[in-house]
Amino acid sequence: MGEMADPIQFKDEGNKYFQAGDMDKAIEFYTKAIKSCKDKKVLAIIYRNRSACFLKKVNTSLKPQSFIKRCQALEKLGKLDMAFKDVQRCSTIEPKNKTFLETLRRLGAEIQAKLKTSFSTDSRVQNMFDILLDEESDKEKKEKAANNLVVLAREDAGAERIFQNNGVALLLDLLGTGKVEMVLAAIRTFAGMCTGHKARAMAIIHMVGIDKLCSIMAVDNEEIALATSDLFQCVNDSLTGGDRRIYGKEEAMVLDAGKDLKSILMALLDMLINKKVSGYGRDQALNLLSRNVPRKNKKDTDHSKTLFTIDHGLKKILKVCGQIPELPDQLPMTENTQLIASVLLNKLWDDLRCDPERDNYREVCDEYIKGKFDPNDMDKNIHAINALSGLLQGPFEVGNQLVGRQGIMEMMVALCGSEREVDQMVAVEALIHSSTKLSRASFIITNGVSLLKDVYKKTKNEKIKIRSLVGLCKLGSAGGDDYSMRQFAEGSTEKLAKQCRKWLCNTAMDTRTRKWAIEGLAYLTQDADVKDEFVEDEPALKAMFDLAKSKDKTILYAVACTLVNCTNCYEKKDFLPELVQLAKFSKQHVPEQHPKDKKDFIQKRVKKLLKGGIISALSVMVKADNTLLTDQTKEMLSRVFLALADDIKDRGTICAQGGGKALIPLALEGTAIGKVRAAHALAKIASSCNPEIAFPGERIYEVVRPLVSLLQPEREGVENYEALLSLTNLAGLNDKLRVKILKEKALPEIEQYMFEDHDHIRLAATECMCNLVTCKEVQDRYMEDGNDRLKLLVLLCSEEDEKLQRAAAGALAMLTAANKKLCTKMTLVTLQWMEILQRLILHDQPQIQHRGLVIVYNMLNSDDNELAKKLIESEILEILSVIGKGMNNPKRQIVIDVARTCLTKAMDLGLIKPFTTPS
Repeated sequence: MGEMADPIQFKDEGNKYFQAGDMDKAIEFYTKAIKSCKDKKVLAIIYRNRSACFLKKVNTSLKPQSFIKRCQALEKLGKLDMAFKDVQRCSTIEPKNKTFLETLRRLGAEIQAKLKTSFSTDSRVQNMFDILLDEESDKEKKEKAANNLVVLAREDAGAERIFQNNGVALLLDLLGTGKVEMVLAAIRTFAGMCTGHKARAMAIIHMVGIDKLCSIMAVDNEEIALATSDLFQCVNDSLTGGDRRIYGKEEAMVLDAGKDLKSILMALLDMLINKKVSGYGRDQALNLLSRNVPRKNKKDTDHSKTLFTIDHGLKKILKVCGQIPELPDQLPMTENTQLIASVLLNKLWDDLRCDPERDNYREVCDEYIKGKFDPNDMDKNIHAINALSGLLQGPFEVGNQLVGRQGIMEMMVALCGSEREVDQMVAVEALIHSSTKLSRASFIITNGVSLLKDVYKKTKNEKIKIRSLVGLCKLGSAGGDDYSMRQFAEGSTEKLAKQCRKWLCNTAMDTRTRKWAIEGLAYLTQDADVKDEFVEDEPALKAMFDLAKSKDKTILYAVACTLVNCTNCYEKKDFLPELVQLAKFSKQHVPEQHPKDKKDFIQKRVKKLLKGGIISALSVMVKADNTLLTDQTKEMLSRVFLALADDIKDRGTICAQGGGKALIPLALEGTAIGKVRAAHALAKIASSCNPEIAFPGERIYEVVRPLVSLLQPEREGVENYEALLSLTNLAGLNDKLRVKILKEKALPEIEQYMFEDHDHIRLAATECMCNLVTCKEVQDRYMEDGNDRLKLLVLLCSEEDEKLQRAAAGALAMLTAANKKLCTKMTLVTLQWMEILQRLILHDQPQIQHRGLVIVYNMLNSDDNELAKKLIESEILEILSVIGKGMNNPKRQIVIDVARTCLTKAMDLGLIKPFTTPS
């Protein structure tokens, strides 16, 4: 007992000092107690007491501001429990601080809500798992549970709970069932779990395996192949920057994703030449490569994925292009596969940055084509020619160079004369694709037209016959829309077109063969006579639009070309009359316009196309989620939409059939020219139709960015003008749209156009500004010093154009009502302000007069007594008196009422006395 007396006594002494708040003394006595104590239980208590002293010292040394800053940082990181503890310490130090108490209450509520969600999610996940694991559960319940998992995985909390509750293993079991519904549910759940979460995506890739996913995408089921492709895309996006989370120290736990991305790329390239892969799987592998290998932004200097793909996969892509479905032992393909491969070849070529890289690309292609030629094996030869067709449909420059090599063209001609129909078909297609350039076409016209005619006459195979006809169509249109450069005799192109229309309307023929009929029309419709006959043929138009809505997306480009030709919306060169005369004098060729390519004929064709249902077809084409909807195709569709929207009377029809919604994606993605044309079409619609009807719901906010892009100085005047009109309409609808316009940085451009010399553009800009001045940001800009914004607005009120006066006066009236300081500033920006104001309130147009009187009232109500006195001492008092004494008149009543209100305000300020009748 004697041994224990000292440590206990020291401990008690330490407790006294702790309660008194003297931490240093308390630590001293607790330390003495530790040194002399032998009892482990008592020793633990003393250690705990001393720790409390140290903690108390730290807490008192740290200021509440330190804790609250850390609390805010932790809250942003999502670590609410740690943030709660910090603010709890702050409230202990300063218990009466309202900010700390409010933060404590808010964080407590958020933690409770999070816990509630977490427990709720846990129970839902467990419930889904129980149903799926129960062998006695009926099919409907299991399918419903599997689909519920998909929905749950789209929420971050749900995805995490699935992952933590051994969800990956269960989902692998679902994949193992082989049932389509279960496999789809598992794949879509994985996609949800991988979206926007790098660490989880990497974990799933390693747990499931890239080869396993590729084998699933390889199955002969379009839905499963598409779902697996979406999963790969989600993984790619998460691993390449789609995950915006702040991991902090945990970032070190997330491994470098480069190795996984490379493995995925190699697996996709291997799928291209794997015979076990279905056509749907091969299409999706090509789509994934097209979307993720070439750079999305050419300013990005890293194109290593493209170079890697060329080195390890270019020959594999060429092998896909060279397949002949009619021959045995070929790779499984869909009707879209080879064209998707050509698109990929073109994207890879476009992504190259220098000549050595392009030379390497050509050498790989040349080596592949050469290696396939074999005098003793005709199948190898047609494989080489078909691969060359793939290049001609993709990077034409590469294919065209190879066609020029000795022996290639001769081989094509020889194959046309072969007894095998498949040889003829491949050769004719290659001739068609190689005659894109006029110089090459002239060679084929000299050497191959008779050959194509012979093939057309002799063959009984409809597939070869139609291809031969398309070859003739293409050669017949080699002069483009130049009326003087017709390749064939008068009437020949019309006969070819008639046969194409006949095949197009023959629904008994397969889609691929009918597609070639549209290919023929795409060339022949460069002739104005053919265009007129085609739009008059309603069954042919309907057949083409129906095919455009079909699953075969290889038809999109040909349909788009045909429509561009029919509406004459291709790029046209304007020639100066002097240069034309000079060319004629020097006996140079001058292109001639066909009489039926004049504006009135074009307008008639547009009306026919609208009546035939072109808008619904275009809307379906735009929605095609496929690599085949290339930027060039989008540009052509944008041009067609712009041509259709040219007549203001037709814009209502376009909106009613969903044309407005279809234009938005075209204005946001595609070539620079395509986006401008689509944006211009949007501007035409939004300037003349009710935007809320044309672009229902949230889509209306997506329209703003394309319209603002038309305000750039390099755009044409008509584009500037119609964009301003559209933005005026949008700005007049609600505050949210006005804020959106300002966020897109449209304000400086609109201000710039208010200085424009062109009357219409200046008016449109001023009207747009009039609708924007209700925004606080705009009002603040007018309050800034060192600019002429307010001066310009005042001076525009003195212009002769009544519409311009009305817009400027309206903007000035709203500005002076919103900010009283602007009333005084208005008098300082120009000496003519009084004269301009008098002109406004004396105007014979009630709307302008009303705006002027509102400005006068705002100035009287501005709390600037000197300004109010100056107004009343001027002729304005007399004008107000005359207007105020006027007889009540419904047409001018609002003007009379405002004038009377101004006089009443002047009386209230003591500047004038009320009129009294003598007794």
